[in-house]
Amino acid sequence: MEENSSNFIFDIIDADLAEGREDHVQTRFPPEPNGRLHIGSAKAIYINYTTARKYGGKFNLRFDDTNPSKENEDYCRSIYEDILWLTGEEPNGGVYYGSDYFDKCFEYAVKLIKDGKAYVCDLTAEEMREYRGTLTTPGKESPYRNRSVEENLDLFYRMRDGEFPDGAKTLRAKIDMASPNMNMRDPAIYRILHMSHHRQGDKWCVYPLYDFAHPIQDATEGITHSLCSIEFSDHRVLYDWVVDNIGFEHKPHQYEFARLNVTYTVMSKRYLRSLVEENIVDGWDDPRLPTLSGLRRRGYTPAALFDFIRRSGISKTLSTADVGLLEHCIREELNKTALRRVAVLKPLKVVLTNYPEDKVEYFALPNNPEDPEAGTRDLPFTRELYIDQDDFAMVPPPKFHRLSPGKEVRLMGAYIIKCEEAITDENGNVVELRCTADLETGSGNPVDGRKVRGVSHWLSAKYAVDAKANLYNHLLTLEITSDLPEDKTYNDYFNPESLEVVEGMKLEPSMAEFKPGEKYQFVRVGYFTGDIRHPGVYNRIVGLKGSYKVK
Repeated sequence: MEENSSNFIFDIIDADLAEGREDHVQTRFPPEPNGRLHIGSAKAIYINYTTARKYGGKFNLRFDDTNPSKENEDYCRSIYEDILWLTGEEPNGGVYYGSDYFDKCFEYAVKLIKDGKAYVCDLTAEEMREYRGTLTTPGKESPYRNRSVEENLDLFYRMRDGEFPDGAKTLRAKIDMASPNMNMRDPAIYRILHMSHHRQGDKWCVYPLYDFAHPIQDATEGITHSLCSIEFSDHRVLYDWVVDNIGFEHKPHQYEFARLNVTYTVMSKRYLRSLVEENIVDGWDDPRLPTLSGLRRRGYTPAALFDFIRRSGISKTLSTADVGLLEHCIREELNKTALRRVAVLKPLKVVLTNYPEDKVEYFALPNNPEDPEAGTRDLPFTRELYIDQDDFAMVPPPKFHRLSPGKEVRLMGAYIIKCEEAITDENGNVVELRCTADLETGSGNPVDGRKVRGVSHWLSAKYAVDAKANLYNHLLTLEITSDLPEDKTYNDYFNPESLEVVEGMKLEPSMAEFKPGEKYQFVRVGYFTGDIRHPGVYNRIVGLKGSYKVK
């Protein structure tokens, strides 16, 4: 796995180590278990994991499970599996849960109260927003801001003991209601929530907010560089305030990078969850989704995802990566590694009228032209064959070099055939071709010197295996999803052609044993993988060619 040779994060760490501010590196990935990880999460994992790896440091996985209303063990399990799949190993710094720090968080909140730096506030959420002010006007102090330490302690313990209903009170940090940074205007650090926690059960009815819990968790675990996405940049001053005012000896520092945006792709967990819960897609691992489980089911590999992230760049500048680059990365990998197999997506029957009915011969085809050591396999050839419907035209358009009445084409690795007659049904649809084969042109015949411009892949009708294909396209029709018009929702741009199901596909006999997750290049068609949930179904990973130009 290749780490970036240089980026601004490495420059920061190099300076920290050189100047003695740190003597080691420890990073963390802190996902909230309220949904599946997506490709944007993969960037955060890549940065934190490869940074620790580059400096021989530690990488922690910590579940940010401080909001019991949205979190559960299933999401924790899926996140853990995604981490193992993406990095190939256990987090060497350990696996933690934010909820394991609830006692510590409560203890530190009490400390802030005793130090006169936190108070219990009775304002409602709406009133707090009104008191907060705007970007151009300072906020107003809460009428409860100057409660005594004793009263605040009494109220906070009573909050913990369940005496008050949800939303009745919050614990707020006492900082500066006139601060130009809105996050410093006495932010709430604890709220009341009478709800069972997936790990803590009913022990708590007050829960710390992320901006308070996160720096405590980082400091407790010994994180040196807290690397997060750019939307947290305005929160960094509050992160530092918590660390400084609690009095941690070791003080982690937060640094931000630009999050990953991809064309025709949406990273909103809320929208992805709605697609799943409304059964618009086939679960969180639907191959159309940008979730890691969906990309895995579609056939993407960790190496391709990390290559895409690396090529997209690590910086503070917001940008949108071309999904074509992602497709290029997996196509580039699979071109070298994927076994070649013959598949006919839309079969059209061909009868070779001059070929013996009971004859079977075999033609050797390479398993991977990019890897001679992969060897060959034999494909049976018989009188009745299948070619793809797209390889025939009754009235050929200009520059059509495949089969049409009176024209010839070479069957890949085998004979040249000529179309003598096209049989149609009552609706005029071509259902069968009657052809003759030039039996002097088999690929193994030394007198084969003829050349024709067109080549078609083929299968023996007698030995072909039945299967089904899922052809995936962009989830959305909107290219830049961050430019969503105010009067529109993502549903307005859901691509009705994001999935095309192809029934009646034919495969070569070597594919009789279904191997879920195995990746293939179906020659002249695209790259496919066996669906891990539905035997006999193959998901298209990516086409053979893309429009993306490598820079």
